[in-house]
Amino acid sequence: MPVVAIAIAILASYKLGVWALPGGGLFGTAVATMGMLGTAAYILAMDTFGPITDNAGGIVEMSRQPEEVRRKTDRLDAVGNTTKALTKGYAIGSAALAAFLLFSAYLDELKNYGAALESVNLAKPEVFLGGLLGAMLVFFFSGLAIKAVGKAAQVVIQDVRAQFKEHPGIMQGTEQPDYGRTVDIVAPGLVAVGTPIAVGLFFKSFGVGAEAVAAFLMVGTIAGIVVATFLNNAGGAWDNAKKFIEMGQYGGKGSPTHKAAVVGDTVGDPFKDTAGPSLHVLIKLLATITLVLAPLFI
Repeated sequence: MPVVAIAIAILASYKLGVWALPGGGLFGTAVATMGMLGTAAYILAMDTFGPITDNAGGIVEMSRQPEEVRRKTDRLDAVGNTTKALTKGYAIGSAALAAFLLFSAYLDELKNYGAALESVNLAKPEVFLGGLLGAMLVFFFSGLAIKAVGKAAQVVIQDVRAQFKEHPGIMQGTEQPDYGRTVDIVAPGLVAVGTPIAVGLFFKSFGVGAEAVAAFLMVGTIAGIVVATFLNNAGGAWDNAKKFIEMGQYGGKGSPTHKAAVVGDTVGDPFKDTAGPSLHVLIKLLATITLVLAPLFI
C-alpha cells in the first residue's frame, strides 16, 4: 500500500502539472515534493516521540520505579514505535519524489552535454547489468549496515563484561559504570558513493556509460523504496511484539516466547533504526552523485 500511495502521488502530481502548464509535469511533481516538506515540523515531532518514550522507559527501569509505571511507559513506547514507522514511510515517499525529479535532472544534464537520452533500453545487456547492480547495491548496503550494528553490539557486550571485572562494585551498587566509552559504527558510505561511479566508468568503455548509470539509478531507487518500507515496518512489528509479550501475553517475561521475541527484536532494531532510514539517504545520494558526475559517464 505505501508503494501504491507513492505511485498515485507521483502520477497525479505529474498529470496535474501537465494540465496546469504545457510541459509542466515535473513542476507539478516538484510542488508535491515541497508540499510534503511543508509538514516537516509535524513529522519531526512524531519521529522524536518514539525515542523519548523509549528512553523514558529505560530511566523508569533503572530508577526502580513501580511496575505499574513501567507498564505505562511500555504502552507509550509501543505507540512511539508506530509513529516512527509512519514518519519513516513519509521519508520514503519524499525520497521517491525527490529521486524522480533528480533523475529527470540527470537526463537534462546529459542533454546539455550533447548526449540526449530519451529512454533507458533494458534490452541492452550492459544497461540491464547496470540496473541489476543498482538492485544489488540496496541489499548489499543494507546487509553492511545491519552487520555493523551486530559488531557494535559485540563490542558493547565485551566492554560491559570488562567493566564488571575491573569494578566489582558496579553489581553491588557502590560504583558507577563508565558510560562514556565510545563505540564507533562506520557506515559503508564508500560503497554507496563508489559503486555508481565505478558502474559509469566501466560501461563507458562499451559506449553506454550514461545509460547504464541511468538504469542503475532507476532500479536502485525502486528497490530502495520497497526494501526500506519492509525494513521499517518489520522492525517496528518485532519491537511491538516483544512489548506485547512483556505485558503478560503468551507467557510474559522469561517465557520461551519472550526469549524468541527478544531475538526477533535484536534483528528488528537494526532493521528499523539503521538499515531502513539509511536507505532514504542512499536513494538521494545515488541521484545526487549521478547528477553531479553526469559528464564523466558520457
